[in-house]
Amino acid sequence: MVKIQIVYDNTTTMSDLEPDWGFAAVIDAHSKKLLFDTGGDGKILLNNMHALNIEPKTISDVFISHNHYDHIGGLAYFLNENNSVTLHNPISFRGVKHAQEVHYYDKPQEIFPHFYTTGELDGIEQALAIESEKGLVIIVGCSHPDMSLILKAAEQFGNIHAIIGGLHGFDQYELFKNIEVICPTHCTEHKKEIKKIYADKYTDGGVGRLIEI
Repeated sequence: MVKIQIVYDNTTTMSDLEPDWGFAAVIDAHSKKLLFDTGGDGKILLNNMHALNIEPKTISDVFISHNHYDHIGGLAYFLNENNSVTLHNPISFRGVKHAQEVHYYDKPQEIFPHFYTTGELDGIEQALAIESEKGLVIIVGCSHPDMSLILKAAEQFGNIHAIIGGLHGFDQYELFKNIEVICPTHCTEHKKEIKKIYADKYTDGGVGRLIEI
């Protein structure tokens, strides 16, 4: 099973979890525990993780979608808690210190078994793809590149079952017709439209949301 728990988002599902502009999620799958992005504020990130009983030192890898403050603002704070992680960066995000290893990606590839990156697209952002029994689960930060590019890069690794994360100005709604789980978060501008079109596939985000596939 692939488990995705949102730990940083603009909204929250519980009163003891703090919302803030940004995005981060903890992914537990295939004997790996990975942090996707780090939100904008490290203190909020770690407070939310602790409230959800997620110990930072259990994270083995950190995947960064893109070099914007609301996705990397908590990185240094997190690395102060756990610097034994492998960091997976888009090729344009350089200069990070204090991680055990740092890898950079400029093209679609496997990063370790069952986990793939689209590589940096449009010179700004990469997305993560994880194998599940139902198909690929795609995690996106903001979807700054055109969604068709993101999906095309991911589809070479399998059929897409779910997409979770920030969808920015996405309005090419027909691209999601074959996707079964849609969870727009963070910077998504057209949540109402997506929910109306795909009501039976739509899941609200927010800090604390747990999605199991």
